[in-house]
Amino acid sequence: MDWYDTIFELIDMRSFSNLWFWIALAVVWSTASHWVLGVPFDMVARARRYGEQAETDLEDLVRINTNRLLFINNVSGIWALGFTCFFLTGLAILGFVYSVEIAQAVFLLGFPMSLVGALSLITARAIQAESATGEVLWKRLSRLRIYVQAIGMVSIFVTALWGMYQNMSVGPFGG
Repeated sequence: MDWYDTIFELIDMRSFSNLWFWIALAVVWSTASHWVLGVPFDMVARARRYGEQAETDLEDLVRINTNRLLFINNVSGIWALGFTCFFLTGLAILGFVYSVEIAQAVFLLGFPMSLVGALSLITARAIQAESATGEVLWKRLSRLRIYVQAIGMVSIFVTALWGMYQNMSVGPFGG
């Protein structure tokens, strides 16, 4: 067996039968639900519980991240939207029309994350528009986290169903 076979045995291009894909899926959604608007959610709990300096730190970090996100959107939002739509459409066509399994897997990761990105942008605009602080800010971040977790649960469920269907229809030897 040469190195090429060894590499492709470790990194199987049949994504849904590969343990690494499922680990990546879990890590992506775990990270997305913990880091809301670029802020670790434990900071929200700490700000609620202890107030004062923890609250100031949270508000500063949210202000920095929302300003950054909105600046990027204002400068290159249309281009980013265009490239994202192009990329996701290409993956969907490759995956579901031409049956490229790796494209299906990346689409099932990328499309829900694009929804999370859109929700984050909407939340950042709302936070900046109302200059949210204190309890209003905590509620906005908590609501965004619940939405991200809901999208994640649906995404994991759909991905698992599609992955099981693919593994049962293709079989263990790629037939």
